[in-house]
Amino acid sequence: MFRRSFSAIFYLPVCLLLVLSACKKIEEPERSPPPQQSPASEPAVPVADRPAPEPETAGQPALPPLFKDIEKRTFQFFWDTTNEVNGMTPDRFPSRPFASIAAIGFALTAYPIGIENGWVSRRQAVDRTLTTLEFLRDAKMGPQKEGTSGHRGFYYHFLDMQKGQRYEPWVELSSVDTALMMMGVLFTRGYYDHDDPREAEIRKIADELYRRVDWPWLQVRSPLISMGWYPETGFIEHDWEGYNEAMLVYILALGSPTHPIEPDAWAAWTSTYDRGWGQFEGQEYLSFAPQFGHQYSEVWIDFRGIQDEYMRARGIDYFENSRRATLAQRTYAIENPMKWKGYDENVWGLTASDGPQRTTQLYNGEEREFRHYSARGAGLRDAYDDGTIAPTAALGSLVFAPEVVIPAAVEMHERYGDFLYSSYGFLDSFNPSFDYDIPLKTGRLVPGKGWVASDYIGIDQGPILAMIANYRNEFVWNVIKRDPYVRLGLERAGFTGGWLEAGKDGTQAEAEPGARTPAQDVGGKPGSHAPAPVRPPLKAPPAPQPNLQSLRIHCQHAPSQAIATTLHPSCAADAGRLARARMPAGHRAAVGLRTAAGAGARDHHVLGHGLRGRAGRATAAGVRAA
Repeated sequence: MFRRSFSAIFYLPVCLLLVLSACKKIEEPERSPPPQQSPASEPAVPVADRPAPEPETAGQPALPPLFKDIEKRTFQFFWDTTNEVNGMTPDRFPSRPFASIAAIGFALTAYPIGIENGWVSRRQAVDRTLTTLEFLRDAKMGPQKEGTSGHRGFYYHFLDMQKGQRYEPWVELSSVDTALMMMGVLFTRGYYDHDDPREAEIRKIADELYRRVDWPWLQVRSPLISMGWYPETGFIEHDWEGYNEAMLVYILALGSPTHPIEPDAWAAWTSTYDRGWGQFEGQEYLSFAPQFGHQYSEVWIDFRGIQDEYMRARGIDYFENSRRATLAQRTYAIENPMKWKGYDENVWGLTASDGPQRTTQLYNGEEREFRHYSARGAGLRDAYDDGTIAPTAALGSLVFAPEVVIPAAVEMHERYGDFLYSSYGFLDSFNPSFDYDIPLKTGRLVPGKGWVASDYIGIDQGPILAMIANYRNEFVWNVIKRDPYVRLGLERAGFTGGWLEAGKDGTQAEAEPGARTPAQDVGGKPGSHAPAPVRPPLKAPPAPQPNLQSLRIHCQHAPSQAIATTLHPSCAADAGRLARARMPAGHRAAVGLRTAAGAGARDHHVLGHGLRGRAGRATAAGVRAA
């Protein structure tokens, strides 16, 4: 009796302790483990044997451990999914329909990040990089409709994963995607600087690839650069005008030692800026609603402290402009004018991304348009919101506003990670509001949670990985700062100040033999290295206007390229409010009141990263989809 009572007394506290331990909240739920490194001829250098990466800059928020996991998984996307035979990186995975040349540019940037973190050895990365560059150099080029990878130094937007040739007739020769790839190419040229024959070959081929891009060939409506070309129909009728992701197109074209454009192109590029400058969600900045437009150029180029003529007049730089755009996106999500599910201070981010389906459904008693792959965003221009959130919009903006991005990453991982976070980090996008039982273009419905994408997209993975590296120790930025071609392009565009001035002491890296530097003429034209001409004085900043974003997005049920002459019925009562607020005609057009001519003039962003589907691109290009 005594022994039985003693046993009960002894085991009771132990049982209580076990019960309490079982009830303790797990702060970091275990997800699927990062994929193992692909087999290679040489093991990765252990992190312990490498110099530790420099910590984040003093005074800025520290990154929680989650970010190292995101970084590793996102790197593995590029390392595991790229075709190791030819270097073709898939546009998306696991569906993997074709390679994207822009994704190749991000992959070439990713490999050195893997070296620096000890995830792959330098020899492994050199092998993969050299394979990629040699394939691009030797790929067949020419004006033929089939069997080529590019023409006049430009490459087709999408290539076959195995052959590396133009995927189908709806795929354009792309100026902006070639530029994104070339930024990765130049990054390899600057990073692989060892006195080694294979690294010397990387530098040589990278230089050759950049030098053969014939930028003036696409200036069919000079001085602007066309979005691209089709062998079936010729040049795309739309040009790159600011402000969007194509800023790097002009910088690379201005810096070319063989086929440069003239500085008046930058003046023409910035001449349309004023229509995007204004106040939105408490921020005054140069707006481009999808967040990728603020990220892509700044993945490689550090715009902190350097200014062109336009930004000097505004008193900020492009980095600060992107910070304001990031903060405005977050404030928009908090305000949530369309009352989508899930939006709050830590769940936000609109950019070009996958979506559930192109369909119109009733939501809260109103008809709402949803889309598949589309540019989404909040701002003064090119705004569209169907409740689809893309983690890359926030995570790729880490350097701009870490104090709001870090909590967003942690919250999205905690709240949605069970179905959103997997082998290669965050899947492309999710929509908590979409729970309609209809056929889906992609992704799946999670009961009680809404729609989630099934793919990772290369051009969305790239900014996540590169911006974490830049946040930690400015890694990607510091390599590109040494590139004389990028420096020349910035200087010819009129940029001054900051690291551009500090680098004039001759410490920047030398170009390959025969390359011209900022102190020399370009293309044999003496004096053509002069900065862009000064634009006419800017008008005074516009007076503060009421925030009408919710008005416009509430009414914007048609695709931005659609032509409409009447307002959507639910928006008719708002037309007077728009007019009384003196909203510019281009902004009033966003609610659907526009003429055919006005629709064509408002937005030429047809074949950029906001339009991706086979049928949509084919229709815009005037060719037949296969």
